[in-house]
Amino acid sequence: MDIENSQKSGRTGLLGWLKKRIIPLAGLLVVIAITGGIFYFYKQYPGRIDELKTYGYLGAFIISIILNATIILPVGNMAIMMAVGATMPSPAIVGLVGGLGAAIGEMTGYIAGRSGRDLIAKSKMYNRVEGWLRRWGMLPIFVFSMVPFFFDVVGIAAGALRVPLWRFFVPCWLGRTILYVVMVMAANWGLKSLIPWFH
Repeated sequence: MDIENSQKSGRTGLLGWLKKRIIPLAGLLVVIAITGGIFYFYKQYPGRIDELKTYGYLGAFIISIILNATIILPVGNMAIMMAVGATMPSPAIVGLVGGLGAAIGEMTGYIAGRSGRDLIAKSKMYNRVEGWLRRWGMLPIFVFSMVPFFFDVVGIAAGALRVPLWRFFVPCWLGRTILYVVMVMAANWGLKSLIPWFH
């Protein structure tokens, strides 16, 4: 009986250790690999991202996923999306698909945060964001997702706090969609006002 209980507690202990240490570390390594891979690919072959523009709305969606999947590495996402939106028949649709792609891409920050608090260096900004998330829940996710920069810290904090996936994804998607629609429509309007014959 004692041997059986000992074996069960040994298995539980091993599973707990795997769940606490190995799985979070693996998640973090996957995020690092995705971020590093995208950054390297973007720097080595910038023309490949531009080629996606020729795929219309699907291209805008893929560009948005790729360029939002990087963590803390600026790769000019907004400028590319504005350029795509300025030349497409419906900039609003570019903004909508771009917002959805952005929310999917931002999952890398959330996964990095979910990988464990011990693995993430906490800065003053991180501590502030974590406090806002604890106090106001989804509202800071929504508000910060409408800002073009620094959203990765929010994703990392939400993941570290174990915010349920949907409670992160939905406000991120709504905020990013508003941001993208506004920016892409502004770029389209600006191009048409500068070049009156542009269609």
